Order: sequence, then structure tokens, then C-alpha cells
Amino acid sequence: MAIKLKIPRSNGRPLRLSTEAVRAIAAGSIILLTVLFGVFAYYYVKYQKIVDAKMRGQIFNNAAKIYAAPYVVKDGAPLGITAVVSRLRKAGYSEVAERYVSKIGTYHATETSIEVKPGPESYHTAEGALIQVKDSKVDRIASIGNGSELGSYELEPELITGLFDRQDRAKRRLITYDDMPKVLVDAIISIEDRRFFQHSGINFYRLGAAAVNDIIHPDRRRQGGGTLTMQLARQPGFFVGRERTGAAGIRRKLAEMLIAVELEQRLSKKQILELYVNSADMGQRGSFDIRGFGEGAQAYFGKDIKTLTLPEAALLAGIVNGPSYYSPYRHPDRALERRNLVLETMYENGALTRQQADQAKATPLKLAPPNVEASDAPYFVDMLRDQLLSTYSESDLNDRGYRIYTTLSPELQKFAADAIEIGMKQVDALVTKQRTKRIKVGKGKNAKYETKVLEGPKPQVALVALDPHTGQVLALSGGRNYGWSQLNHAIATRPTGSIFKPLVFAAAIQSAVDGSQQVFTPASLIDDVPTVFQYEDKIYTPKNFKDEYHGTVSASFALAHSLNNATVKLAEIVGYQKVADLAKTAGIKSVRATPAMALGSYDASPMDMAGVYTMFANGGVRVSPILVNSVRDSKGDVVEDYTTDKKPILDPRVDYVITKMLQGVMNYGTAAGVRSTYGFTAPAAGKTGTSHDAWFAGYTSNLLCVVWVGNDDYTDLRLEGARTALPIWAEFMKHAITLPEFKDVKEFAPPPGVVDLYLDKVTNYIATPTCPQSYAAAFIVGTEPRDTCDHVASDQRNFFEKLFGLGAKPSPPPAGISNPPQAAAPPANSAVGPASVATGPTEDPNKKKKGIFGKIFGAFKGDNKDNNSNPPSGSTSTQPH
Repeated sequence: MAIKLKIPRSNGRPLRLSTEAVRAIAAGSIILLTVLFGVFAYYYVKYQKIVDAKMRGQIFNNAAKIYAAPYVVKDGAPLGITAVVSRLRKAGYSEVAERYVSKIGTYHATETSIEVKPGPESYHTAEGALIQVKDSKVDRIASIGNGSELGSYELEPELITGLFDRQDRAKRRLITYDDMPKVLVDAIISIEDRRFFQHSGINFYRLGAAAVNDIIHPDRRRQGGGTLTMQLARQPGFFVGRERTGAAGIRRKLAEMLIAVELEQRLSKKQILELYVNSADMGQRGSFDIRGFGEGAQAYFGKDIKTLTLPEAALLAGIVNGPSYYSPYRHPDRALERRNLVLETMYENGALTRQQADQAKATPLKLAPPNVEASDAPYFVDMLRDQLLSTYSESDLNDRGYRIYTTLSPELQKFAADAIEIGMKQVDALVTKQRTKRIKVGKGKNAKYETKVLEGPKPQVALVALDPHTGQVLALSGGRNYGWSQLNHAIATRPTGSIFKPLVFAAAIQSAVDGSQQVFTPASLIDDVPTVFQYEDKIYTPKNFKDEYHGTVSASFALAHSLNNATVKLAEIVGYQKVADLAKTAGIKSVRATPAMALGSYDASPMDMAGVYTMFANGGVRVSPILVNSVRDSKGDVVEDYTTDKKPILDPRVDYVITKMLQGVMNYGTAAGVRSTYGFTAPAAGKTGTSHDAWFAGYTSNLLCVVWVGNDDYTDLRLEGARTALPIWAEFMKHAITLPEFKDVKEFAPPPGVVDLYLDKVTNYIATPTCPQSYAAAFIVGTEPRDTCDHVASDQRNFFEKLFGLGAKPSPPPAGISNPPQAAAPPANSAVGPASVATGPTEDPNKKKKGIFGKIFGAFKGDNKDNNSNPPSGSTSTQPH
């Protein structure tokens, strides 16, 4: 059928365009197309240069990686194959059968054995080992090279974290495409860009659908229409900004599209996905941003990305769309719903069967505890960073991929964080009780009383644990919450309180070996009475807690019960300058030779005091704390190895005497609660302390720990160290000695030239079966008591004379014992032996005896406490211990 077309007419004539008009339209079209092409070319070249520059440079900082100390597997130690695999995975090892072979090392595991082979970039240069396990214990360790039996084997150090960029406070663990398990790749592609491997950077259908949805439903969450490649272009600090609306949003979207095309032309799909997973924003942990799926796997699950399960991979792929909105810690319901949506899309995309998807959906969220201090050791890393920056430049640490092998023990770090969390809840409860007051509200008949909790600072905490023989810092926490405060209290200086007092007694005991005319021993007597001390025209009047005084007491009793007046009196007799010189040599630089010094009025940090106490725990040799064992380059070659400084300060005999006295502090003194209340029974020595703050410093034969608790504003905590710092110490140490490397706690071994005795509590002479109430003490040979308690000071009074305090009492020993003859050891049939002393005597040595009414009504009560403030001239003060 023919179709007729009618041509429009003007005034009855056909409408025709003039030649000039046609030319003008053609010219305009050409000009417009030229301009558009020019604009396109301009922006294409512009973003081409941006992409080229980004590709030529270092896209991500190859920040230094921080590793823990090597874990030592010992023959017979409780250990499972799964635990060994987990440690090797965290250290960067790969399974032999995996497609990706790690240069750090590989392993091959069966149900009963694991073969470990260090690679060319390993921390170790030794050959590999075969570890066999039977009944959950290490049954055999053998060298792979020659088959020889090994008593122990060091595993590759675990990766703790990466050294962060201080400006943007972000952490990232770079991974390759081969590091990603298939379930993670499938999860990301299914939820973010199903046609990722098919399109060329832009999915026009999805982009149009998203635009229509945003127009129809403007109040809903915006639907992303960008591909993974476009998302990569707008990652923070990568190529373009994050504008979403208006002209800026349109320009940003066009820029994304152009850059996506550029990236698709230059990179393979695997490379693009690799860039995406390393740049993705995964939320926040403490005060750090989590960048990339590698860091996300560690932050949310505490594991290497290669070991992610299907539900874990789905959760990570889900939260990347909105890490704050879908945070599994703050919004677990949202996170669970989002994870299950990812699993459903994986099923729809053919990556899962229905059974696999449903089974994964039924799995509850299993997250790593959100305790940054336990896993990342941020205060330790801050200290480490500051130390390294004194030697290496910022660019070296951020760009060269150095490997920093530290002294940190991951297990002890976790125990420290857990102990602080538990202990500070108890401290908070004590502070709340202390601040709860009955306050009168209103006047006259309308007045009433209300119970209110007064406002005040929230106490802070620090814990330092180290090996007293090597100085290696094994655990460190500088506060209760790094996200709340990055101030590292482990290196903040505060008055040391009574943990300084052992230095006073060490200076006194040193008199036995330095030729002094007056020799002091643990049995020497000191007056614990109210005393006014004069120094440089100043008056110092210390007081004991609650003004309780004990008269004449032994040095052992004075230290065990932290008696202030007795301690200052001893420092005066020994010489303030002599005590100050010892303290400065041991590491307390701020100390001055004043009476207040004896009570710890001068400042030092918990780290400083940990260094001081290595002297007591290490035979008189001070060991400087260290954080780093070795710095290696990215290939594992040594850049620098570190060793500690050792400095002999005390004679080993003097040191042992002090350690024995500090054992008395824990067995029957102010720290006796560590045994009776907190159940720590291993051989240990330590000292409580209180100033404005609370302290406890204590050590076993192989581990030393110092704990501090106090207020940032320097206000008085008004709580004793025995009730605040000591419980944290006990909680930490109880778990620490369960580890194989710290389980073998030994009694402190006496050096040659000392003698251990049991002294009668009443007379301070050698105990016999006739006076069985005794305590343990050590003496440098030639200074020990020469007589026994029943020979010198037996009580000849009858029953009624003793009951009513009548008749002549036994005579105490002389205050200063100068080179008496060596005494014999207690007889073999003595009723008191080492076993009974190890758990602590039931009664205190040389404690002032009660009168008849005191015996009946318990008139004398409570332990004496210590005053650790530095009052002005002429003032007095008293503090609880």
C-alpha cells in the first residue's frame, strides 16, 4: 500500500530551509561536537594523568610490620596442632598445598604432626622441624635436616599489627589476590558487582536503575549504581572525592566513570579487585581507621584473611557498604541481616547451593573480643614508634616494608588487658562507694537527705611486665582504653610511693659488704615512733596510717608493714645521700637526698620502676627494658639487632637479703592478700605503694610486673595499693604462670656467702622447737644472730604473769649486730620448716604484743600504712598503703 507524505506548506507552498540555515545548523553541530569532544578529551587526559601518576607511585604505604616475640615450643608442653597452625598463619606461613607459597615459610599438618619449613624471608635461619603431638602434648621435636632430637623449637613470630601513619591514624594489612579465599571473592562480587568480570568498568543498566530509584524514593538510603571499579575510584584519598549531590555529585560521578574506563584499560580484573580490597573502608577500631579487608579480618575475627570461613567472608563483604551503619559490635542485628543478604545473593549468583547458604545463615556472629589493648598493644606500638623514629625516618618506616621483631608476648598482652579490665571494675566500684554521700537538700522542715555520687576523675592504669633477666618487655598497657585516651601512663612519671622503700633497706644492708662501722641486717631494730626530722633547716614529720606506731621493730617487720617513721629513721641513720645515690644508679633520676625521699616522694614512671626492680630480681644487676629484638628489611635481612644494657649495682648477697625481705611483704605483710584473697601461691617477692596513686611491684624467678593506678589530674586516689594495683597484678600473674614458658617458677636461689635462718618473732634470735612462731630471714655470712631464742630470751614467767603482763619480759636482741659468730642452722627436728614459711607465717614477726585488754577485745588492729607524699616544710601527712 502506497503511503503519501504531506510536506508542510507555508502560504500554500512547501516549507524549505535555506542553504544558509542548513550550513549554520551543520556548523553549530560541528562546533558543539568539537567542544564536547574537547571537554571529553581534556578530562580524559586529566584523569589519565591522575591514574598514571597513581599507578607509577606507591598506591599504599608499605608500612613496617610489627611482630611479636617468637613462641617457643617445648618438648612435653601442652599444645595442639590447630594452635601451631594458627600461630604460623598469623606469622604469614602458607600450607604446602596452597596455590600461594609464602616466602616467610610453609607447613604441612596432619592430625598428629606438623612439619614447619622457614622460607627465605623467615626471621629464622635454622632448619625446619617436625613437631609431633600425642594426647594434646608435644611428644617429639626433630630437625628436618638431620632428624636429630630437639628439646625446643622457636616458631615464626606472629604479626601483631602494622605501624600506622600518625596523621590519618589508619591501619592496613596489604594482601594480594592470591591471599583471598574464593568465598570472599564470591561474596564481594555477588553483593557489590555481579557483572564485574564481564563489564568494562561501567554497568549502564545498573547505573540507570539506581538513578531512577533515587528519584522515585529520595528518602530511602541511596542505591549505589557504581561498579567495583567506580567504587575504587572514590575510595578515600584514592582518585576523586565523595560528593553525592548537586553539580559536584554529577561531576564526581562522571569522573568515576572516566577513571573506571582508564583503570579497566590499564589493569587486569584481578589487579582491580586487589586494589579494591586493600583500599576499602572497614570501620574503626579504637582510635584507628580499619583500611582494607586484610586488616578487617584481623579486627573483626582475629585471624588471617586466608582462613576466613563463609559466614565471616559474607559479613566483611556486607559491612563494607556501610561500616558504621552495619558495625557488628554496635548494631549486631543489622550486621546479621546484611550478612544473610550477602549469602542469599551468593546463592542467586550461583556461588552457593541452597544448603550451603542456609547453613551459613544459621551460624551466629562470632567476633573477636573488641579489646584493642589485648590484640594490637597500641601503647606498646606507640612507644616502639617513638623509639624507631629516633633512628629511622618516617619514610623508611612507612614505605620500605621493614619488619620489626619485638619482645611482646601476645598471650601475656591479652592477660594484661583482661586483668586491667577486671581490676579496674573493682577500682571503679571502690571509687563509687567512696564518692557516695548523704547530702542535705533544702532547708528547715522541707530539708531532706539524698544519696548522691559525687563527680570526680575516672582512675587510669598502667601495667608493665618484662623478663627480669633479659629486660624484654613482654606486655605493656598504658591505660584502660586507648580509644578514650592515648596518653601512655606506662611512661608518665608519678611519685613512686612505698615501692621505693626497698632501696632504703638495700642501702642499709649494703653496709655489711662496704666496710661500714655500723652493720644492718633484717634483724636489726628500728624505732617506729612519731619523729620530727630536720634537713636543711626544714622540718619533716611523717606519720603512719591512722597514727599507729609499733615502737621498736625489726627491719624485716618495718619493710613488710611499710612503716613510715621507721623507714625514714633508717634512711637518716644510713645517710640520705647514700640512699639517693643508689636510687639514681638504679634509674630514678629525679630523686633528691631528703627525708621525704625514703617514702617515695619523687617521680618515676612504671617503666622506670620496672627497670629498678630488675636489680632485685636479677641478683643485683639492673637490666634496661627493651622493646625490639631486631629490625629486618622486606626480604628478611638484618638491618639492626638490639641487646639490653646490664649494670651491676648491688652485691648479689645484699640483693638476696632484700628479696627475702620482700617475700615477707607478700607472706605476712601489706601484700599478704595476694596469697589469702587472690590465690597466687607461687614463690614471689614484691612491694605495695601508695602516694596520691597506688602501686604494686612484684616478681617471680622469671617474670616481673609493675602496676600503677591513679588519677590524671593528680588528685589523691585515696585507695591503697593493696586494694587497687595488687589485685590487677595477682590476676595477671595467676594466668601468666599457666603458660609453659613461665610455669616453671623456682624458689629464689641464694648466692654463696648468705645463710637462711628462721628467727623467733619475739626475740629475733634463731628459732628452735621451744619458740616455734618464726619467720624466714637471710643474712650475709658473719652478720647472722649467734644465739637461739630459748637460750637468750626464754620467758620464765608463769601463766598468770604472762596473762596479765607481769614480771620480767624476754630481752630483745641488740639493734646493731656487727660481725657476730656464725650461727648454726635450725635443728632438723624444728617444728618450723620451709614448707610452713612458704605459705606465710600466721603471725607477724616482732609485732608489738597486746596487753590483757588488747588480747580480749582486740585493741590493736590493722596494718600500718605508708605515707608517700612530699609535704612542704613543717607539714605532716599520712596515706593508706
